[in-house]
Amino acid sequence: MGIQERNQTVLVTGASSGIGQGIAIAFGQKKANVIINYHSDEEGANHTLEMIKKSGGNGFIHKADVGNEEEVITMFQRAIAEYKGVDVLVSNAGIQKDNSFAEMTLEQWNKVMNTNLTGYFLCAREAIKHFTQKEANNPDAKAIGNIIFMSSVHDIIPWAGHVNYASSKGGILMLMKSLALEVAPKKIRVNAISPGAIATDINDDVWKDEEKLKELMKLIPYKRIGQPEDVAKVAVWLASEESDYVTGTTIYVDGGMTLYPGFVDNG
Repeated sequence: MGIQERNQTVLVTGASSGIGQGIAIAFGQKKANVIINYHSDEEGANHTLEMIKKSGGNGFIHKADVGNEEEVITMFQRAIAEYKGVDVLVSNAGIQKDNSFAEMTLEQWNKVMNTNLTGYFLCAREAIKHFTQKEANNPDAKAIGNIIFMSSVHDIIPWAGHVNYASSKGGILMLMKSLALEVAPKKIRVNAISPGAIATDINDDVWKDEEKLKELMKLIPYKRIGQPEDVAKVAVWLASEESDYVTGTTIYVDGGMTLYPGFVDNG
């Protein structure tokens, strides 16, 4: 039975724009209850909720800094009070504070780590606390909880000038695997999605510029930039019972960016 038949409750962090917005809307199209987390873009969050309701889903908006423990706890308490529980956490909120390594400030390092890694820890911890209050009926039961971490191809591709960001994504890779191993016996699934180049507002200076886009295509064997919907479809599948035997896995949604495109013509 898929998500569209279960009316699951899904909490999506960073859902006011880009990939997070696309994921939240996709779950809304499956008639899910969606908690739309945002930090600063209230207008974007309102648009996400509007699109969810237009497509037949339901939900509410909640402002919270995912790197703040008290705010994360309050967000989960509200979600559970409103919908009697949470079925799926999609940890998506992330930021970049780029600089060369020698010039990178401790503040730039800490801000990225606090949102991109500590935020994932805090949200996942509250989700696990909630999920473990449920009980799987038997060893053949489907998952009682589902966590999806939004990572990046830079969990395995180094990125000069973005060491804090790449390090946070590398951390997510091992956070996901270690947590998946720990909670699998409790019938809780944990997976990650690592997008490549996706057309969002944060990088529109690249994909809207013909020359820059041409250079980007050299890194993408599939020869097109991704769309938020490409990632959202994978998230919906990972949250469904169709993927029930999948845990501890990263799915790269990148048009082949991780395939060493420099070797496409035999190197």
